[in-house]
Amino acid sequence: MSDIAVINPSSVSVPGRTAQAGGLDSIVSGWVNSRAIAGLVIKELFRRKDFYALFVLTALITLILGSVNFFNEANIVRYLKEICLFLIWVASLVIAITTAARQIPAERESRTIFPLLAKPVTRSHVILGKFLGCWLAVGISLLVFYLFFGIVSASREHGVPLGQYFQAVTLHWFMLGMVIAMTVLGSIVFAAPSSNNTIIFVISAGILLVGRHLNKLAVQLQEPSQSIVYSIYYCLPHLELFDVRDLVVHNLGAIPWLVWLGAASYALVYAVLFLVIACLLFRRKALN
Repeated sequence: MSDIAVINPSSVSVPGRTAQAGGLDSIVSGWVNSRAIAGLVIKELFRRKDFYALFVLTALITLILGSVNFFNEANIVRYLKEICLFLIWVASLVIAITTAARQIPAERESRTIFPLLAKPVTRSHVILGKFLGCWLAVGISLLVFYLFFGIVSASREHGVPLGQYFQAVTLHWFMLGMVIAMTVLGSIVFAAPSSNNTIIFVISAGILLVGRHLNKLAVQLQEPSQSIVYSIYYCLPHLELFDVRDLVVHNLGAIPWLVWLGAASYALVYAVLFLVIACLLFRRKALN
């Protein structure tokens, strides 16, 4: 009789399972590394004076205007809410862009990027961690700003539409996610944070002010200018889609939740696109 070799099934390595385990470990490791970097970014933001200065300025302007009764106008609360929301949008854009723009250049200038990458951290982890840190830090700032806004509104209107405010905060946060991702990409492309700040500010302001009107302008143009303007219109990340200030100011009610979900998905797609491009460029960029 020939000997029959008994094989222990647990000792057999299955290539498919090994690859799946390795891929899962890589994803978990990347998430842990990115989360650690994000935590440092959040601490850095709240150690600086940018957020506190902008919040105090917003609060002072709003409270001063709220203490004045212009012409005994009963509906002055709408103007007060509009001014307060405008200041919140400006302050949040300043915080988001300036915080994201200095992340990679500061690491390179202080040369802390080298020990950071000497650990089991890839360049993609650095990009993702910086983005997450900036996005979460700005989200915390938005909660503080909108909490103040809700207190001011409730003191004048004796009520807070929580669903509408939730949509306003989250849509604003998703919009800032696109801006932060775009700024992180700009920090790879542009050498100085100052130039990156200026360019992203101009782009964001241009989209918010004239982005919605580009299709109307294209109708009035001749070819090939019409096709070029239409292409720009459809390729731009339309930040103005997330501006629901008029709904909040005039208490027009919440938007349909499917519309809210579509807007959030739209923002995430653009943010991921900007981050993928940033990762690809950062992999090939010299750090010296």
